[in-house]
Amino acid sequence: MKKRNLYLGCLLIAVSGAIQAQSSFTLEQCKELTLKNNYEIRKSELQLKGAEQSRKEAFTNYFPVVSATGTAMNASAGTMNMEMMGTTLSLMKNGVLGGVTATQPVFAGGNIVNGNKLAKVGVEAQRYQLDLSEDEILLQTEQSYYQIVSLQEKLRTLDQLEEMLQHLRRDVENSFKAGLITQNDVLKVKLKQNELASNRLSVENGLDITKKLLCQHMGTDPSGFSITYDSLWMESPANLLVNHAEVLSARNEYKLLDKNVEANNLQLKIKQGEFLPKVAVGAGYMYHNLTDVNTDFGVVFATVSIPISAWWGGSHAIKKQKINQQVAMNDRQNKSEQLLLQMQQALNDMEESYKQVKLAEEAVAEATENLRLNEDYYKAGTVTLTDLLDAQSFLQQTRDRYTESITVYRFKRSNYLQVTGRY
Repeated sequence: MKKRNLYLGCLLIAVSGAIQAQSSFTLEQCKELTLKNNYEIRKSELQLKGAEQSRKEAFTNYFPVVSATGTAMNASAGTMNMEMMGTTLSLMKNGVLGGVTATQPVFAGGNIVNGNKLAKVGVEAQRYQLDLSEDEILLQTEQSYYQIVSLQEKLRTLDQLEEMLQHLRRDVENSFKAGLITQNDVLKVKLKQNELASNRLSVENGLDITKKLLCQHMGTDPSGFSITYDSLWMESPANLLVNHAEVLSARNEYKLLDKNVEANNLQLKIKQGEFLPKVAVGAGYMYHNLTDVNTDFGVVFATVSIPISAWWGGSHAIKKQKINQQVAMNDRQNKSEQLLLQMQQALNDMEESYKQVKLAEEAVAEATENLRLNEDYYKAGTVTLTDLLDAQSFLQQTRDRYTESITVYRFKRSNYLQVTGRY
């Protein structure tokens, strides 16, 4: 729910129309559409509405129980016969009877109160589940978004290399016409161009399917879809570190574990309440004409119900619920420790991926310098064309690796923020 408040706000209706009309999206706009249209989020929202209806249903148990009954009868003979002064009177042969009663529970073993509390816990738990769904879905959105960024950066690298090869092919063909080199060198450049063309086809196909998957995830039309990003900027992980033990309680997973314990505590109280006396008061209005006389009257009553025979198995049912309560508490402790380990693993992954980016960055600088030197050496005739083409291939590989490492780091960074409750 916090994501919906963050992204959709009070101006979402006005903004969403403009977003739908455009074809180029920022990451934030992709997230907005995901929150609005994703099927899994819609499902979680419906489940939350269902939990709220269950809470409202539980509240009605505070109200009186009102019932109305009516019966009509026609017997072959009177169901009540009386001797009076030598004469037999036959009564209650036919007629109607009916009434309306209202019963107000006074004490129900605490089950009404605890049932309402349990329904409220269910709503809160479902709200936390919706937050979790939003986090997971938005992480998927971000992952797909940066996959597209990575593929587009690879296309940029291919554009640069293809331009280099065009210049190189022109120079090689001129050298071949001048008789300075053999046709084999021309073929090497052509083969390298074909290789790049094949790589481009693979990248473009991957880009196309990734865009369509993201659009389906966002619930938008893939026609003409593209993304907008400024740069491959990165924030150092040192600025993101937090005390994991302190943020544990802020995680929705931990809140759900707490609600599970709370729900089991209430279920224990409800189970104990089932074997306590029940007290209710009521009033009613009755009518009948079974004695051929219209008769109506009011009645007030009180009832006490004591489930004596239920006590035989009740102690075992209560003990079983106490065991379930202990299981929930143990589960909270176990899962809490796992959540701490998960946060530490996410931190390790983020820091490792950041180091990989720095290594890839150095490799790009070295590959760029290597290509520059090989171009100079090739012009000077001290290295072969194969060496120059190999240097270009190495630069392509290092640039692709650099792009991929940044993409991985960005996702690991978002994952760390998510598992520490700050996404």
